[in-house]
Amino acid sequence: MSSSDSVAQALAGAGGGALAMITTYPLITLSTRAQTERRKSVSADSSSAAATVDLPDSSKSAVDAARKRLAALKKKPSIVAAASKIIQREGVSGLYSGLQSALFGISVTNFVYYYFYEGTRSVFERRKALKSGAAAAAAISQSMSTLESMLAGAIAGSATVILTNPIWVVNTRETARVGSAPKQSTFATIRDILENDGPGAFFAGLMPALVLVINPILQYTIFERLRAVIERKRALRPLDFFILGALGKLVATSTTYPYITVKARMQVQRRRAAAAAEAASSSDAAAADAPPVYTSTVSALKQIASTEGWKSLYSGMDSKIVQSVLTSAFLFYFKEQLVVAAVAFLQLARRKRLAAN
Repeated sequence: MSSSDSVAQALAGAGGGALAMITTYPLITLSTRAQTERRKSVSADSSSAAATVDLPDSSKSAVDAARKRLAALKKKPSIVAAASKIIQREGVSGLYSGLQSALFGISVTNFVYYYFYEGTRSVFERRKALKSGAAAAAAISQSMSTLESMLAGAIAGSATVILTNPIWVVNTRETARVGSAPKQSTFATIRDILENDGPGAFFAGLMPALVLVINPILQYTIFERLRAVIERKRALRPLDFFILGALGKLVATSTTYPYITVKARMQVQRRRAAAAAEAASSSDAAAADAPPVYTSTVSALKQIASTEGWKSLYSGMDSKIVQSVLTSAFLFYFKEQLVVAAVAFLQLARRKRLAAN
């Protein structure tokens, strides 16, 4: 695989990612809101209900009201209910908060990822050619071993995280915007982060994001293994890419979801901590309910589990699983359709450049 082939794969990945993002973005909004909103302890509300019962002037209606509040806390809203709530509060556009930065982010992320992933694949292919001869290497160039898939995923994932983390910090800030907060453009959000949090805020959540490199490693390793199995029997069809992309992402996201939650929390914590500090200056109650500050991935996992329960680490997982699986499936499907177009585009650009010279 040549450098131009890597660029073609990267362009196709960027285009496929953008199309997949547009298709599934409302689910991204729902899962991000669920990940970044803190849950109040149910046990604390249980104590409040019990205290209501013990009050001398408590009545049956007060007890019933407390029980209803407890039931509401324990009941998890469905995806449809959560979407309806956002629409009522912010309109349909609320489901697409941050879409502009997300499209830019997914395009850059996929371009970088596929460029490094396919570039690493080409290195492995050249090694095979040197060891086994060109003919033998060509016969096995389409599939990598499990170790090669994991290494390619680690290299591509790490490069992508470091280069694109600032984009996703901006997107998370926009997507997790509280309903009453004024809507900002992407550039206004960037300016706000620089003025209030400093340049370092663009790399908030970098460590959990690097840990999450295991997500694409798992995804693409599963994809490559299943792809090799099918290719031994027949050529891959467009639907195969859709299904294999979905299966790989299902396993990867289910395995790494707590770290996805922590990354989202850490990306918005500085802004929310500042807002809580302002509220605390005029209210003791607000000070008591100030959001925690997570100093590391491990401490964040422990704090969330101890104060909100382990279930909070899986907040929004239902919508995230549906979104991730569908996005990945559409990404692989669209990407394979766009590869041919990307190759043709690069060949045309090369011919025009040669003609100009």
